[in-house]
Formats: sequence, structure tokens, C-alpha cells
Amino acid sequence: MSRTVQDVVFVDGVRTPFGKAGSALAETRADDLVVKVFREILRRNPNLPAERIDDVAVAATTQVGDQGMTLGRTASLLAGLPFTVPGYAIDRMCAGAMTAVTTLSSGIMAGAYDIALAGGVESMSRHPMGDGMDPNPRFLSERLVDTDALVMGATAENLHDRYPQLTKDRADAFAHASQMKTAKAYAEGWIQPDLVPIATRSQELGWGMLSQDESMRPETTLAGLAGLKTPFRAHGRVTAGNSSGLNDGATAALLASEAMADDLGLTKKMRMVGFAFAGVEPEFMGVGPVPSTEKALSRAGLSIDDIGLFEVNEAFAVQVLALLDHFGIPDDDPRVNPMGGAIAVGHPLASSGIRLMTYLAKDFERHPEVRYGITTMCIGLGMGGTVIWENLQTTGSRA
Repeated sequence: MSRTVQDVVFVDGVRTPFGKAGSALAETRADDLVVKVFREILRRNPNLPAERIDDVAVAATTQVGDQGMTLGRTASLLAGLPFTVPGYAIDRMCAGAMTAVTTLSSGIMAGAYDIALAGGVESMSRHPMGDGMDPNPRFLSERLVDTDALVMGATAENLHDRYPQLTKDRADAFAHASQMKTAKAYAEGWIQPDLVPIATRSQELGWGMLSQDESMRPETTLAGLAGLKTPFRAHGRVTAGNSSGLNDGATAALLASEAMADDLGLTKKMRMVGFAFAGVEPEFMGVGPVPSTEKALSRAGLSIDDIGLFEVNEAFAVQVLALLDHFGIPDDDPRVNPMGGAIAVGHPLASSGIRLMTYLAKDFERHPEVRYGITTMCIGLGMGGTVIWENLQTTGSRA
């Protein structure tokens, strides 16, 4: 029996505002954050009968407690999806939500699914990075990886060492720009439509409401960034100001075959062109997006010159700069993270891949003349992930 490969479209994406670890969302269960974004996806897409969803995948990096127990299934049940909708959990560290999207999309491409729901969540308040982990001692005793591989900030310092042209001044300037672009996007109302306000509770402060990202610092100055401490190395270059923070938050994305989206009258914001994951030395984790982007472009028959918009996760400013330098893209290129990024809004680990996609869909809406864009990120233990998307919100002019 012959089968036709189905095109995959990104229908919609939403997220919670990202809270600072230990702050507004610290007493909110991670699975409840997923429930909120799932319910919002269904509310925003009334043409979708919930029973038509073929599968659900939810990512978390630390899969214990309220981030364990097969999140894709438990969150679906808690969100009110029918018992007939299955689900599962995914872990690829920071690229969890990205992998949820690519895995489900592979099923759609193969004809196994028509509609799927992807998500990602991380409560770094309730589950600090490394919570419950037990790394095999052979990693270090047999020198399979450098000790720095398990400390993300140390891997960022290593990138500065390997590429001395990636100076602290450049990293601080990029970080400052991220804060300024985020503030501008908020002021112009581009980010808020895809945020799901979250009721917060605190034993000390009572009830509240989180309706915007907590980590934003629009008052940031270059002078202030220059004076911050370098916690990962004496006289280093990586600071709290040119890195993403520790955060809580959840994301969700609705995916469909293009034919099913047309049948149900669902919005088609962008079409998946292809994706790739790649590995690098774990102690130089941040350079991972370089080979994954090269691989994705090669498989798609595209070059970097075909890409009109870039959403690059800002785990560390130096990691983004390494990608830009490799491809000859200026630090301040307006195509890169036009609404800012994780340095300003936060990086709740496994949730961030879908945040990038939601931003790219908005970028495409703002730039209908652009045909192709990418979402890319570095991944702990030495990996990179890249997804190439085609703009379906075009005016007919392609660039």
C-alpha cells in the first residue's frame, strides 16, 4: 500500500507568562500550567472537536513529582480532553517542546496522525535543575565528558574561550538589545495575545494574577550589565545579565496535516519544511545549533540566505553569537529575534521550543514578505535542534 507524505502546519501556539523561579508561580503545580495552556488552545480553536486529536506529547526536563506520571496523558485528562485521546511524555532537556513538535509532526507526515497537541513545561521553582538526577559516575571516571558539561554556565564560558572574538562586550550588547526589543514588542502589543494569564497563589501573599513575563528588565543599561558578577568563573564573561534566568512556565502548540486543517477550517500559520538535531562536545553545548541548522538546511535544499527570520533561544548570549558568527550574520541583524528572547522573558527549559515557534508565527504575521524562518536552540549535554518553517501568512511576495 502506497502512502503520501502529509504536510504539517502549525495551527496555533500559546504559553503562560514565564515566572521567576521562587516567585509568582512557585506554588503552582506544573501539570496545572499545562492544563491552562491546553484549555486555551481548545478555546481559541472552536472548529476543532477535541476527540479528533490523535495524540498528545508534553515535555519536561525533570520528570518527577508534578512533572512526572506521563504528562501528555495526565494533563490531557485534567484539561478535559476525552478519554479516547492518548498522550505521552518527552525529555530532550531544553529542546523538549521542540522534540514534542517534531515527533508528533513525524507521525502526521507518515499519515499516522491528522491532528496532534504538543506541550512543554518546567517549574524550576518546584524542581531545580538536576533535581533527582543520578549521573552515571562513568561519565567522569572514564572521562566520557568534561566536568563542565554538567554546568551550563561553564559551557558558555567555554564558548568564549573557544571563540575569543565573542567578547563579553558583544554578549552584553546582545543581552541589552533583547531587553529593549522585548519591551518594544510588549508596548506594541505583539506578545500579549498569545499569553494565558495565570492566577497565582502564595501562602504568604495570597492570590494574584500573572499576565506578563516576570523576568523582563526594561531598565537594563550596558553600564549595569558590565558591572555584574561572573558566577561561573572568576573574571569570566557569563553573567546573570547576558544569560536566561531560572523560570517557571508552560507552552502548547496545535499541529495538523494541511489537508485536515483545511477540512476543519483551522488557521494555518506556518508549514514545517524540515528539522534536524545534531550532537557536539557536551562541554561546548552552546554551539549545537550550528550543525543542526546546517543539517536541516541541507536536507531541505535551502541555504542560510533563504532564511528571512531567525528565532534563536537565548540560553546565553554567547551561544547565539556563535551561531551568528558562523553564518556571517551581524549581531544586530533585525531578522534575529525581532521581539527579543529568553534573556528578557525567561527560559523554562523544556517549554521554550514552542515559545520560539509562537514567536516565529508572529514574526511571519508581521513580515508577510518573508518565506522561510527557523527556530533553533542549544540543548544540554551537547546537542542542537533546528526546525525550518514556511510562512503561510503571506501577501504573495516572497523573500
